[in-house]
Amino acid sequence: MENNILLVNVSDLNQYLYCPRRLYYLMFYHTQGLNFVLAEGRSKHAHQSRRGQWYREMYLRSDKLHLHGKIDLLEGRTKLMPVERKHGTSFFDNDEVQLAAYCMLLEDYLDEPVRMGYLYLFGTNERYAINITDWHREKVLQVVQAIRNMTLDNIPEFVDNPKKCEKCSTVQYCLPEETKMLEREDAKKVRRERNE
Repeated sequence: MENNILLVNVSDLNQYLYCPRRLYYLMFYHTQGLNFVLAEGRSKHAHQSRRGQWYREMYLRSDKLHLHGKIDLLEGRTKLMPVERKHGTSFFDNDEVQLAAYCMLLEDYLDEPVRMGYLYLFGTNERYAINITDWHREKVLQVVQAIRNMTLDNIPEFVDNPKKCEKCSTVQYCLPEETKMLEREDAKKVRRERNE
């Protein structure tokens, strides 16, 4: 089955890097469950106050980058920089890649370099300046292409870290433990049939 994804939502890069299988269920089956982490994150986004030179939300799209998305906040008077807000007390590579994609969208829109953005953590009430490197930019382009290549008939493998499943809002659709158990049973059946 061919996938017709023309523009990838920036937040999907983060989802894909967390777990490609999670994004698969979100994209093709619209299975976004609502767990505590997701509900609390949405509430904090909705109630975040405006401060200083911050401007709330800006939607951008780029056909050249095959990306679109809404930047949480923009900061700056003469030089605009995106601010991505996160629920927890720490951030990871997937969060940096998401921020880099917003920087690249903003670059495309402004037609000038955007070499830095911020990750703001609700859990610590701190923000971190992230320099956008060539690694970030290459990773954005790689993941965009991987997402555009996803198809309904090709389910991604499970992630190696089962702890990710515990907090995942698609776990009730993905059913990692049940699926692995059935796959083991199928493998046993195939072996038995071969030995007969």
